[in-house]
Amino acid sequence: MTGAFAAASMIAAIVLASTAGEVLTAAAMKSIGDLDEIRAHSGLSGAIRAVLTSPLFFAGVFFLAVAFFSLLFALNHLNLSLVGPAAASLTVITNSVAAKLFLKENVDRRRWTAAALICVGVYLLAH
Repeated sequence: MTGAFAAASMIAAIVLASTAGEVLTAAAMKSIGDLDEIRAHSGLSGAIRAVLTSPLFFAGVFFLAVAFFSLLFALNHLNLSLVGPAAASLTVITNSVAAKLFLKENVDRRRWTAAALICVGVYLLAH
């Protein structure tokens, strides 16, 4: 299972699960609010409780775990010199898109330019 389609599928699984996990975790933290304020009002246990009672947080952790085990599977079949840079760089691109679409973040021209350059780099890495 080390053909081009299999390699792309393994890297895509890492990238998509990682992006989903990071977006869900960011959404959870934004919905919870400022942890310093929660801690000042309710103590450290209140801040911990705020995080541990967030379903979005646990969904994010679940997808980050899926990404981690997808990475382990990919490293079992592919070279680190391909998987590491491809997964990390493509995750930057998908995070930018997801941040814009789902979190309504302002992704400026500089970040889009960086994402385009990353695409060029991934292409050069793959060929």
